[in-house]
Amino acid sequence: MLELVSSTIILVFCLVAFAAIHSFLASLPFKRRLMRVLGSRAETLYMPAYSLIAVITILPLVYLLYKNPGPLLYIVPSPWRWLMVGVQLAAALVAPRALQDAPHRFRIGAQLAGPNANNAESLKIQGIYRWVRDPFLLTGLIIIWFTPFMTVNLLVIYLLASIYLYLGSLHWETRLVAQFGDEYRKYQQRVHRMIPGKSEHY
Repeated sequence: MLELVSSTIILVFCLVAFAAIHSFLASLPFKRRLMRVLGSRAETLYMPAYSLIAVITILPLVYLLYKNPGPLLYIVPSPWRWLMVGVQLAAALVAPRALQDAPHRFRIGAQLAGPNANNAESLKIQGIYRWVRDPFLLTGLIIIWFTPFMTVNLLVIYLLASIYLYLGSLHWETRLVAQFGDEYRKYQQRVHRMIPGKSEHY
């Protein structure tokens, strides 16, 4: 029992460390400093570097979960487990698509400028964003909770990760309101955050 508690605490620490690094690198003060140092090169270098750092910093957590999964709670039998894995793979394909459908949302200059700046862009609702406001929250939760087995440590990490994803979504939407103003507020009234459903307006 003591060993299980110890391994869970270490896993939680790794997740908190990842979340802290992830949030810091995504923050506007960090991006503002990056633009001052790198200038226009920040736009092309940021996303690849950010993604690479995210992968590197999540690897210790993945390794420790592999080594110390904790007691098994359940495992979904075939063929349902393969159906769940298929749903996970389909969700994993949505994230790159979401970036392609709205690249202007992730440009550092536009994020720092606000809706009334000279380089401001319209919201341009297209692709998956016609159906759901935050496809990253939706796909993240699907990938997590459609895992066809569950252990104690995995459950703890999944619960905390779900909370982090949701809070991150709230923060991201606050930033989008600052970036696009009333246009995004109207969009919020028409399309759900993570429950897919096409609005008649798009």
